Amino acid sequence: MDTLFNLAESILYQSTREQVIERTQAAQKILDQTALNLEFDCPVRAVTEVCFPARPVLLPPREMPRRSLNSLEGKAAFFHALAHIEFVAIYLAWDIIYRFRPLPEAFYRDWLQVAIEEAEHFQMLRHHLRQFGVDYGDLPAHRGLWNHAIDSADDLLARLAIVPRCMEARGLDVTPAMIEKFQNIGDKTSVDILSKILHDEIGHVKTGSFWFKFFCRQQQKDFEQTYRELLNDYYIGKPKGPFNREMRIIAGFTPDEIDWLEQLHE
Repeated sequence: MDTLFNLAESILYQSTREQVIERTQAAQKILDQTALNLEFDCPVRAVTEVCFPARPVLLPPREMPRRSLNSLEGKAAFFHALAHIEFVAIYLAWDIIYRFRPLPEAFYRDWLQVAIEEAEHFQMLRHHLRQFGVDYGDLPAHRGLWNHAIDSADDLLARLAIVPRCMEARGLDVTPAMIEKFQNIGDKTSVDILSKILHDEIGHVKTGSFWFKFFCRQQQKDFEQTYRELLNDYYIGKPKGPFNREMRIIAGFTPDEIDWLEQLHE
């Protein structure tokens, strides 16, 4: 039986776009097994060597065109941007599996489940995009999200603080308002897709919170103080608000953590 790390390496370094999805979906069979094969005998390859498809063209976030949701072009651009976020999220889940070892088997099971769900989100969004006559890769996308993986490649606590507990947690803040916008224009399909993604993303942030606190306890660190320090060290600028207090608490944030985030904007 092939190891989980060999599969992760094949996805991150040797896969086409279609193979990333197919291999991630097939990983459900691995997740269903009684025990994962966590053997490894090869060194971890550099995060800077991870291979992404040639398309979409990646631009700095500030160079991304802005469009209104009131037009078909605007909707297509919105869902293309979201599809890109979900595609990169597949890589982020596989990378945390691949790069950090050896850790408890439950850790790998949790992030394998996240990878499978991110692939499901991507497929939903790609199908939806095609209803607008657009496929993933036809429009430009921003390159910001993966930079956080590069920056935190050598620090598991930083990866957990920045990716699930900062970048993904931002989805808990903004997605409810997007759902409301599509409800107001009577777009039930978009509402259903965004609602499914939001439901799962709460779980992904909760997974990040659980393991962040787990490894902080293991290292005898105060998780709230460590979170503040890591955001100050690894996040350029201030995390964007406003913050969805109710959903963030469900996803493992403490009221004090949210208070601190809100104070950054006062």
